[in-house]
Amino acid sequence: MLTVLAGGVGAARFLLGAVEAIDAAQVTAIVNVGDDAVIHGLDVSPDLDTVVYTLAGAVDERRGWGRSDESWRAIEQVRRYAESAGVDASAAVGNDAAGWFTLGDLDLGTHLYRSSRRRAGIPLSAVTAEIVRTWGVGVRVLPATDDPLRTWIETVDGRRLSFQEYFVREHHDVEIRAVHLSGSDEARPAPGVLDAIADAEVVVIAPSNPVVSIGPVLAVGGIAQAVSARRERVVAVSPIVGGAALKGPADRMLRELGCEPSVAGIAKWYAPLAGTLVIDAVDAHLASRVESEGVRCVVTDTVMDRPGVAAALTRACLEAGEDRSPG
Repeated sequence: MLTVLAGGVGAARFLLGAVEAIDAAQVTAIVNVGDDAVIHGLDVSPDLDTVVYTLAGAVDERRGWGRSDESWRAIEQVRRYAESAGVDASAAVGNDAAGWFTLGDLDLGTHLYRSSRRRAGIPLSAVTAEIVRTWGVGVRVLPATDDPLRTWIETVDGRRLSFQEYFVREHHDVEIRAVHLSGSDEARPAPGVLDAIADAEVVVIAPSNPVVSIGPVLAVGGIAQAVSARRERVVAVSPIVGGAALKGPADRMLRELGCEPSVAGIAKWYAPLAGTLVIDAVDAHLASRVESEGVRCVVTDTVMDRPGVAAALTRACLEAGEDRSPG
């Protein structure tokens, strides 16, 4: 069995390759919920939805998130009502995200269902299983926790931003001083999470932002300990290629938090958890620096921009993890 610690787009693409390489029923994704938010009064789980939509072949390929063939009539109608009444659209929906965080009509269906089920007392993991089953996705998709967990960004100018404010409203174009997680002291792993880590033949840390995608997963009580206990079977894939993130602010966040944005920096970041780091061929010259951090280095293609790369990357991760003696 393969268990993947997952964030959003990069992890979703890796998982798509995983189901090409092995039976989807043998794959479990443990997904970040630190950037979940209440938008327009609805419970939105961006990383969970990106993973499910991607595996279902329903993601907007251009954006990497949201639904394909989307329309925006519902939110446009809200704005028409607000304009006619002479009120702020934010006030009209009771949420200040109305002006900068828009949900498409098809995507709204997912959030409406999730929200209604959550209001009925159904935990996020159970609702996620219902959504996954509806889409016919064979991968088991688990939120890291059913408990409230939220990522907050502290900027150098003293502001405290929710993750969505930082990422969407500010276009992640502000310098950060620190990242905080509210609820991490109380959060407990969702049902099945610890077993999926303990029972996996290989655990992969997907090429997601280590600070705000993987960090919140590991912050849930017991998960980091469970991963470190399997260290020799844990394989991380570097989200940094050639000194930069392929998408998003991971390189800048690492630098601003005092970590070198390179594969060597990633090796140091994950050394307590992963026995192996997979890096792209462009960074092969840094393999010795990776291994100086006490992490085995595997060099292969990691940029999943053409058919077959993600599946080959999955196989490389499986081989790397299975080659290590159990920790």
